[in-house]
Amino acid sequence: MNLLTRRIGTDTRYLLLGFPLAIVAFCLMVAGFSLGVGTVVIWVGVPILGASLMLARGFADLERRMLPEVLGHPVARPRYRPAPQGAGTFRRLANPLTNGQSWMDLLYGIVNLPVAIVTFCLTVTWWAGAIAGLTYPVYGWILEGIPDNNGLAELLGFGDSALIGVVMTTAIGVLFAVTLPAVIRGAALVQAGLSRAMLTGVAEPYEHIDDRVLTDESPRAFTDWDREHRAAFTA
Repeated sequence: MNLLTRRIGTDTRYLLLGFPLAIVAFCLMVAGFSLGVGTVVIWVGVPILGASLMLARGFADLERRMLPEVLGHPVARPRYRPAPQGAGTFRRLANPLTNGQSWMDLLYGIVNLPVAIVTFCLTVTWWAGAIAGLTYPVYGWILEGIPDNNGLAELLGFGDSALIGVVMTTAIGVLFAVTLPAVIRGAALVQAGLSRAMLTGVAEPYEHIDDRVLTDESPRAFTDWDREHRAAFTA
């Protein structure tokens, strides 16, 4: 039970925090990209785009820090190519434009918002339904006793009895409570799946390769891997 409660709490926190972060990231990414593209012809847009990509990287790193708790295992961080040594100020500002993952981070900040809206609404709806339904026996008698108050039972044609209204609403709350862990977990996995695919998907294969090379006791581990991939490219 403690494990289930911790799991629900972790997933709920992830989904509730993800929604405002998605809104802020979306607004900044769209504004920065639009301004940068609009002024790139006079070169002012280049550092603006670079700054936008660096900002997108910051949001992406924040999401990567939250993913292990949801997925239950560490995730890889892509290796961003640094600016060449001795590069000037303008070259350093424009360097993020040469990193493919930086553009993926920016795209994630834009496409993540619709997913975050759906998962956030599911989270709030299921929590509200469970809490309101399970506590309805405490205050439902007052609501059911209000004159001309068309309760759920009456709207569904079961009569205007206060007892029927309380029982039916409580039963719906129980249904929300029973399905809450599965719904919240599913929403968290959908959200985390998108994040993992766009923010860590490119890096993870290389992390696995590094693990094989570093942990294999055979001195031929790297040689065998290199020979296999050379053959694949030259075939």
